[in-house]
Amino acid sequence: MRLIKPDININFIGKRKTAFFISFAIILISIASLVIQKGPKYGIDFAGGTLMQVKFFTPVNIDDIKSGLNTIDLAKSSVQQFGEKQENEYLIRTNQSIMTGEDFSIKVKNALKSATGYEPEIRRVEMVGPQVGKDLREKALFAMFYALLFITIYISGRFELKWLLSGVMAAALMGAVYFLSIFDVSIPFLIAVALIVTLILSWFLKLKYAMGAIVALIHDVTITVGIFSILGKEFTLPIIAAILTIIGYSLNDTIIVFDRIRENLKKHRKKSMDIIINKSINETLSRTLLTSVTTLVVVVALFALGGGIIHDFAFTMIIGVFVGTYSSIYVASPILLAWQTRGKNN
Repeated sequence: MRLIKPDININFIGKRKTAFFISFAIILISIASLVIQKGPKYGIDFAGGTLMQVKFFTPVNIDDIKSGLNTIDLAKSSVQQFGEKQENEYLIRTNQSIMTGEDFSIKVKNALKSATGYEPEIRRVEMVGPQVGKDLREKALFAMFYALLFITIYISGRFELKWLLSGVMAAALMGAVYFLSIFDVSIPFLIAVALIVTLILSWFLKLKYAMGAIVALIHDVTITVGIFSILGKEFTLPIIAAILTIIGYSLNDTIIVFDRIRENLKKHRKKSMDIIINKSINETLSRTLLTSVTTLVVVVALFALGGGIIHDFAFTMIIGVFVGTYSSIYVASPILLAWQTRGKNN
């Protein structure tokens, strides 16, 4: 099945500078938002605290809910509408890690009934301690970092047959990160430095395909996190799962293009690198768009019909599909052109 004509010839590479400028601007805005807000807005999973989901069978006032919570020493709780307005469901969050149980649920139910005049249904109660939240944050960062390192090994081995070199580099970085994490070094700072070192080593060790893929994935993750920060959405475990899924999705697109570039380099040895890369992107464009459109149909359906629990997960995936497709064309592949420039300078 083809969405695009076989002989199409769009000059993607010729527009790479404009694309780089757009990506750079969005990444700067994303980083600025994270700095201004002092990092991502963590949900209960990562920040610790208690989350309750309650449902009323008639409309109630949020101020009345807060008033009821005040009577049971939960005055600093935040209350927000959850799902569709007519469903009358609310999320109650507090940064207190309360020992939850049947007695606690009854206590909340009675307090809300007294304040609103209507008896609520307690749909779920979740409690995460502050230390558990911290541990989950660190494990989520490590998961994304290790995923990128294993991708480095795979890409370098598949496209450049440098399994051992990339494996040794990844093992050394993982060992260094693990060793330094024992000495209470800030994990976000440590991971950021390790990623920068990974890019520098990829450049000097001539792991050009791996570097293109990693830059594209960092691009995708940074923009996704930035959009969440700008919109004030919370980071929870399902969002981390969505980001890891985005990494896999974007990598799949990138590998398809890289495969075609490698094939065309053997077929058209006399052509310049920019022509070969542009030709490869055009030849795989139909497959790339078909994959993106079918994936987008699924995640849009989840976003629209999946309910409040899966809403942010689906929203993350929608961002990932757009950004991942874009980076495969305008970020990962053009990085290979830098190596042609490097070879001429040397």
